[in-house]
Amino acid sequence: MEMQRIAVIDYGMGNLRSVSKAIEHVAENAEVVVSSDAAVIESADRVVCPGQGAAKDCMAALQHSGLSQTILNIAGTRPFLGICMGYQVLLTHSEENGGVACLNVVPGEVTRFAEPLQDAGSRLKVPHMGWSEVRHAREHALWAGIENASRFYFAHSYYCVPEDIGAVAGTCHYGHDIAVAVAAPNLFACQFHPEKSARDGLQLLKNFASWDGR
Repeated sequence: MEMQRIAVIDYGMGNLRSVSKAIEHVAENAEVVVSSDAAVIESADRVVCPGQGAAKDCMAALQHSGLSQTILNIAGTRPFLGICMGYQVLLTHSEENGGVACLNVVPGEVTRFAEPLQDAGSRLKVPHMGWSEVRHAREHALWAGIENASRFYFAHSYYCVPEDIGAVAGTCHYGHDIAVAVAAPNLFACQFHPEKSARDGLQLLKNFASWDGR
């Protein structure tokens, strides 16, 4: 079986070591490379875009490095996984930092949780940090071996509202239902951190490493 290459995009805004180590742990017969080189990323069989921090900083880093165009070139052409801010930057626009134009790969808006955020009379903290149940909105290869309503680790103050409800692959209830995973041909993106989500997170990364993109 031919060795595949999985590229983790390094644009200076992500927990790259924990993501790459988690993928190395589960991806048999794969070379995992962390790179900011567009040629290396575009030659990979699979691509992962992690990220953390503020939308304005992430988009500025992507644009300064030229990697925003790289993502536009490859999204939809091979299996692509966006994680946390690597999910949010795929949408059209974020309300964060007074408003930031994003990549518009997945049409929709990134909006801040209301404050105070209430649920059943209780006040919820913003940011949403910690473990929450994720419900499968539809069947997907990346959910294989992961039970519906399994718990994943989150850390975010803004959430994604995709225009196409059919793109939503997973939801979480935090004050209200939010879209925490989206899917399209060759693309899956999630708000939670699979690399910090124990067995089920590793299973999702393992599924990604063998996903055919459909």
